[in-house]
Amino acid sequence: MMRTFDVTGHISQRYNKDLEELRNSVLKMGGLVETQLTDAISAVVDGDSELGLRVANDDYKVNNLEVQIDEECSRVLATRAPAAGDLRLIVAIIKTITDLERIGDEAEKIGFLASKLAEMDRPSNSYRELKNLGNHVLQMLRDAMNAFARLDVTASIAVVREDENVDDEYDAITRQGITFMMEDPRTIKRVMNVTWAARALERIGDHSKNICEYVIYMVEGRDVRHTEVASSAD
Repeated sequence: MMRTFDVTGHISQRYNKDLEELRNSVLKMGGLVETQLTDAISAVVDGDSELGLRVANDDYKVNNLEVQIDEECSRVLATRAPAAGDLRLIVAIIKTITDLERIGDEAEKIGFLASKLAEMDRPSNSYRELKNLGNHVLQMLRDAMNAFARLDVTASIAVVREDENVDDEYDAITRQGITFMMEDPRTIKRVMNVTWAARALERIGDHSKNICEYVIYMVEGRDVRHTEVASSAD
């Protein structure tokens, strides 16, 4: 059963609007980050150096949104003195935009790496392993932002659990890369770039997981970091 949380039950309509605008701003930032990640993955798979560099150069847009939302959170804290669930919401938003900004940073790294990989000989599988991991992580990010939009604990738990599968995929890519480098030292530079891109994707999975842990905190008031979240779904 989906568990959700309502943040619009205040007497002051202005206060309701402030909180809704904050949530919408976070969703806007999430959408921008999702686009950055989608383009970064495409740049790697398609060997598109120009697209990769564009992703890297557009990271400032994500940074600017983080600053704007953080300033608005500070204003609400100062003028509304939120308590209980409202305070948890503001704290979770501040933490969420930090993770979104870091996802943007990882997408920036992937964009730069894509531009480098585009200049090297491409493997016959066109970096299928990075495409699969990238799509997996992209879906985690989408699911995390959907859970944030609905303040859905059950969906958040599903994303948290999924992070283990992303870790397994990253480990497999790392092991495969070591094998390739041992068999043919000429591939070392390319494999290292692939490994760094995979590492950036794995970290994006971690940040998506973090966002869902904040959703659980918002709704239930429980800090589930460094705990076994799965048990809360039983």
